[in-house]
Amino acid sequence: MRIVVVGTAFPMRGGIAHYVALLTQKLQERGHAVKVLSFKRQYPSIFFPGKTQADEGEELIKLDSTPILDSIGPWTWIKAVFWLKKEKPDLLIFKYWMPFFAPCYATVAGLARRFLGIKVLYILDNVVPHEKKPFDRFLGWLGLKFVDYFIAQSASVREDLLSFRPKADYKDIPHPVYEIFPDEEPKAAARKALQIEEEKVLLYFGYIRRYKGLKYLIQAMPEIHRALGHVRLLVCGEFYEGREEIMNMIDTLSLQKLVTVVDAFIPNEAVGRYFSAADLVVLPYVTATQSGIVQVAYNYDKPVIVTRVGGLPEVVIHEKTGYVVDPENPAAIAGAVIRFYQNNQEAPFREGVRSEKAKYSWDRMTEAVEVFWSDS
Repeated sequence: MRIVVVGTAFPMRGGIAHYVALLTQKLQERGHAVKVLSFKRQYPSIFFPGKTQADEGEELIKLDSTPILDSIGPWTWIKAVFWLKKEKPDLLIFKYWMPFFAPCYATVAGLARRFLGIKVLYILDNVVPHEKKPFDRFLGWLGLKFVDYFIAQSASVREDLLSFRPKADYKDIPHPVYEIFPDEEPKAAARKALQIEEEKVLLYFGYIRRYKGLKYLIQAMPEIHRALGHVRLLVCGEFYEGREEIMNMIDTLSLQKLVTVVDAFIPNEAVGRYFSAADLVVLPYVTATQSGIVQVAYNYDKPVIVTRVGGLPEVVIHEKTGYVVDPENPAAIAGAVIRFYQNNQEAPFREGVRSEKAKYSWDRMTEAVEVFWSDS
């Protein structure tokens, strides 16, 4: 089968680019001819809260990628359709994660279906955005309109999809594990490289926005410290908002010796070191559909604490691969961390992750793509 995957690709940064690279690689390994239709501009700089949209690290998977699309450049959407006419794919796979891209995706998908006869599949990270904005409902309707098949990566995403497309042809396939990063290092070596001396290390990883709830983890740290002594919290990710609030909170609670903030996008080749250094990953989200960070943690067999929001409890199995706690509840986060260490749960939870993550294989995803195609 000839396939074109539409989404961000290196040198653009982030989890979507990593996902596109892995999906492309796994489909190619199954004998399909796959190319990537990427963006030359993903967001106008005025809308992008980070420091740069470029990945300054190493390209971990080499792709046959063609950057044509500009998210706000309609002329590039038409240019992409002419490129598709030349490439003649059998299937067009879009990685869809927010309504901002709906006009671009709907134009390309609609014209490709109507005039080129190409089937369209969406892999859905989100349908409804975490932070609601005007016109989300209209953009959601538009973005999902010209699509033949859908893969929903959590139950909450499926429910959102069916609210727009009640008769959608879909499959439930969970987000696969991110296998793109370097192998796990010995914990002692990773901590030495990061100049960490504590015996207990927590990790928050990913860019920082208010809906990700970092402040509740910070507020939990004094209770964790009282119960366990020195526990190092690594906060690794670029602040998109709320930096002053978090840094002031660290000062007010006298946590300077307990919390290390790495306010930066972590290069691909360095990701493994931070996960290798940690005992436990904590994701205190206020809202979510799912989190690719869980799948990075699972790649390193790391247990995770998540909140009871969206699809997170589907992936983190309470008291098997981590803990599920109430959102916006520092005491609940602290209690879970304390139980983890006092009950010596690292080894059994790591074993639980190893057994549980088998269901998050790329084979399940690629087989679903092939089944859609064979049924068409």
